[in-house]
Amino acid sequence: MESILSVENLKTYFFTKKGTVKAVDDISFDLRKGELLCIVGESGSGKTVTALSILRLIESPGKIIDGRIILNGRDLPGLSPGQMQDVRGNKIAMVFQDPHSSLNPIFTIGYQVDEAITAHKSVNENETTSKSIELLELVGIPMAKERYHDYSHQFSGGMKQRVVIAMALACHPEVLIADEPTTALDLTVQAQILDLFLELRNKFFMSIIYITHDLAVVSEIADSIVVMYAGRIVEKGSREDIMSNPLHPYTKGLIRCLPSDHGEIVPIPGTIPNLINLPQGCVFHPRCIHSMEICRKKRPSLNMVKEAHYVSCFLYGDNHE
Repeated sequence: MESILSVENLKTYFFTKKGTVKAVDDISFDLRKGELLCIVGESGSGKTVTALSILRLIESPGKIIDGRIILNGRDLPGLSPGQMQDVRGNKIAMVFQDPHSSLNPIFTIGYQVDEAITAHKSVNENETTSKSIELLELVGIPMAKERYHDYSHQFSGGMKQRVVIAMALACHPEVLIADEPTTALDLTVQAQILDLFLELRNKFFMSIIYITHDLAVVSEIADSIVVMYAGRIVEKGSREDIMSNPLHPYTKGLIRCLPSDHGEIVPIPGTIPNLINLPQGCVFHPRCIHSMEICRKKRPSLNMVKEAHYVSCFLYGDNHE
């Protein structure tokens, strides 16, 4: 199926007084129409910076220094600020991690959903109100007509996140990016929000990028998976390939961290490296139980091991020595 969004050789660096942070360092992936793609990795792996780069929301001292981000044939880094403003919310929308900070406490919920609609569409007040209530109903807000007039402090965390999702859906975007949208919610509400994303994907054939550190979530909802580590992609493929036949030692380590039937959780030794002072060669080698001499000297390329299953590791394919 044809890609709706292609990220090609993207590099986003932050130029700080202490040095250059290579937050996203030469990554490429495709998102197909109707696909739910999960980007997974520890904190500091570059997941959120990838999302913000796609929307061109990187602020100083950060900068996209290379790469292409192509949405339906349009290269987003080449658009003017005005053109990019039209893309945000209208073509690509984002749901952020914390619903509390995404909503303004001094305005009603209805006003804020209205604003998301009128930012891109010319509609009269009655149409806007009707559309907002319809969106609130769509995301499962009970008594949406009455709750339209309420304020965010009158909503639970899960209901706030549903409102934020309604705002993101206001202009029927082709791509929805969700950045750890269930992290601040309890487990039962997390499950409800995940079900909501699946319903939206199926109802509107929407393409979704879902960012998370939780492979348990990924195993439930993903069509395809991109595994990131220290700003780079170490493995990507279908959910079946990644979960049933993980190749990269980091991916295997993440899966071993999941609770199993045996009750044993095996943590990955060490911590993610300082992005200003990355280790030479493979960035994962200081934590890798399979580390070889070449891993400490040379960076492995991302190669296809079998159809649509890619890994960046000297244990496999063209990298194998």
